Amino acid sequence: MKLLLDGQLTDSREAVISVYDHGFLYGMGLFETFRTYGGRPWLLRRHAERLAEACAAMGISYGPDPDAMAAGVALLLEANGLADAYIRWSVSAGSGEVGLPAGEYEAPREIVYAKPLAADDPSTRPGKTLRLLRLRRTRPENGELRLKSFHYMNNIAAKRELRAGGASASTEGLFLNERDEVVEGLVSNVFWVRDGALYTPSLETGPLAGVTRAYVLEQASQAGLICHEGKYAWNDLLRADECFVTNSIQEIVPVVAVQEPDGQPARGPGGSDGFASNRADADAIDAAGAPGPWTRRLMTAYRAAAEKGDEA
Repeated sequence: MKLLLDGQLTDSREAVISVYDHGFLYGMGLFETFRTYGGRPWLLRRHAERLAEACAAMGISYGPDPDAMAAGVALLLEANGLADAYIRWSVSAGSGEVGLPAGEYEAPREIVYAKPLAADDPSTRPGKTLRLLRLRRTRPENGELRLKSFHYMNNIAAKRELRAGGASASTEGLFLNERDEVVEGLVSNVFWVRDGALYTPSLETGPLAGVTRAYVLEQASQAGLICHEGKYAWNDLLRADECFVTNSIQEIVPVVAVQEPDGQPARGPGGSDGFASNRADADAIDAAGAPGPWTRRLMTAYRAAAEKGDEA
């Protein structure tokens, strides 16, 4: 595969960065993942804005240009013979001395990867099982908003917890924070619908401020859902009529089962079988794993907007 290293097409087997790069030494780096539709990067300006803000927060002198990013993606797709792809746009801090620096990183490195996408249709998209993790979500590294940084040990440890517990490949882990508040999934933001309103953890609980998360909140509000961002317990989620997770690659994925950390079915308040027993009608989550009506509506609308390229 070809990648872009500081804007130049490079064979992935030949691409190198310094062993003194602080992305390698100290995890000082950031990245964005997004996908293309018809060769066009989706929500690219929002990703570029988040990357710029995160670089400023970490003292990395890097200003992403959405137009230049789009041109780079087009070049990468063509070089790899891909009509569409999963794109990871990474910025590493650059080389420095061994030791913690006090100043800015003035010479960051830019590495852009492309990965083939599996075929996917929202109308037939399989749902996920959501399993509560024993491991807690760490607080954001800078004490404020979580950055999409190279610091991924918490996520990897959670993935290992799922594997050790016999979870299936379609299982998504769910983090709580140290205050027992629902935070986010292992690689996703989490939402649920209850009595005609949409709920998701607020950024104060410590999730990534997902680009797809923000877009879904906007679209849900326009579709007539009252949207709440707050601090919620595991039992609040179990009272839901519907649940789904989001990220920029998988879009919106219905949750069709919920589990406790030991893999047993989660029991809602009063001993109910999780949110499956709370559904308002037969179109909500059921034993066959069908997404609820609001989940289905949002999934369909998201894909239509992405294919159209309407980022409004």
